[in-house]
Amino acid sequence: MDPVDVHLLAPDTSFHGGDLDCGNGLLLLIREHIDPLDVGQHLLVQSSEVSVEHDLPAWCRLTGNRLVSWTKQGRNLSFLIEKGGSGGRSFASARPVLVEPGQPAATTMATTVPAREVAPLSTCIVGSWPRPNWMNRAIEDFLRGRSSEQEWREAALDGTRLAVLAQVKAGLDVIADGEQGRDSYASFVGHRLDGCRLIPLTDLLPLVDDPEEFERELRALDVPAAEVRHPVAFGRIRRVKPLVAAEAEATLMATTKPVKVALPGPYLLTRTLWLECFRERAYSSREELSVDVLRVLREETQELLTLGVSIVQFDEPVLSEVVFAPPTGKRSFMCGALGEKSDSQVELRFAERLLADLTAGFPQERLGLHVCRGNWTKDESVLLSGDYRPLLPLLKGLAVGTLFLELSTPRAGEIEVLAELPESMRVGVGLLNPRQSAAESEDEVWRRARRAVDVLGKDRVLFNPDCGFATFAANPVATLMEAERKCALLARVASRLRGA
Repeated sequence: MDPVDVHLLAPDTSFHGGDLDCGNGLLLLIREHIDPLDVGQHLLVQSSEVSVEHDLPAWCRLTGNRLVSWTKQGRNLSFLIEKGGSGGRSFASARPVLVEPGQPAATTMATTVPAREVAPLSTCIVGSWPRPNWMNRAIEDFLRGRSSEQEWREAALDGTRLAVLAQVKAGLDVIADGEQGRDSYASFVGHRLDGCRLIPLTDLLPLVDDPEEFERELRALDVPAAEVRHPVAFGRIRRVKPLVAAEAEATLMATTKPVKVALPGPYLLTRTLWLECFRERAYSSREELSVDVLRVLREETQELLTLGVSIVQFDEPVLSEVVFAPPTGKRSFMCGALGEKSDSQVELRFAERLLADLTAGFPQERLGLHVCRGNWTKDESVLLSGDYRPLLPLLKGLAVGTLFLELSTPRAGEIEVLAELPESMRVGVGLLNPRQSAAESEDEVWRRARRAVDVLGKDRVLFNPDCGFATFAANPVATLMEAERKCALLARVASRLRGA
């Protein structure tokens, strides 16, 4: 398309990207401005970066948005973009819907860009990395309104770069952002989504039917209620800005290795955002809430894959709570999921439908799922126990390329159970317990790794700790030094195995 002298249509919104190029922040600004628009509305992007002349039209083609016209006057460029106007599916506005059992799930094909390959026997963390003290203060200051969002974002990006350097130094093969800008692995959506709010667990006490019993349950489960915040949907949720894409882009720029980014899964979010103790709700049911949850996660997944993230991992630890927690009686905190649930088989079918709709159309090899049995305390006695057998029917049917699983403790059962998984599915085998302060012996970890290869085959195995090192920013289960030492051990064992 040739440039024009003037745009014939007036934009609905506009911004100037300055000298930013598409690989250094411009796409994130575009996403922030185009997401709130309706299909058919127009965004004007101005730029003084020469590479944008070629890169932005390609982005429009990849994302299903239409480049209406563009101008060029010396270094000054402008592009008029119509949202979703090319007839392709625009995931900025896509609204996945749940399907009834027996009906096919949505099959829309998402457009992605190539990513760095994750080789067999690669090592990585699950998601969270211990935050420095100044990062925790930055998170707390932002959540309490003592600092601006810009100050918090700058701190989060600095923390991300340090987390990347630590993982690279330890010798890991796949690098994660470390969830540095999150107060926890999932609750951070409470301050990044429209319609959500973060509230301390202690604020829930007046709202539950039996506050004293609720308080006793949290103490028994070793939950620091005053330090943990819970996200709640107070209105219709909407993604008006990226959830984690800025940290993902910073990670991609800081390393040449493959990058993995974790997102809370759809079942987890429908359990955390929906609390039965709230009398007035924006949604009539968890099923209604899940439609908006799916839309948000599909939008974010599309953006991460477009940036070049190698694996987008969905965290669904609460699947273990469904099958291993007592059906009545004691509540399971399960990393922040306090919401209601029904019969375990009903819940598993619901989770299966959500995950099928979330993953539909995305390249399977670029998606992962993480399952564990809790990771908020070092007290193993309050965490769940049971092997993966009850979850196998669900896991076997997922359209994900890799399962990242807890496997280093007796609570997780034997790895032989996983031999039934499809041969097309990789397993990220948990070799280390992040809650154990002392480093495991190299021989012990070697034996676990060797057993995993014997059961699943060398081409199907990746290695990781059981879970993150700091599920909750203010209550990490490991120090920075412990995390670095354990990751270096993981890298040494994988190197030995590759040379065996």
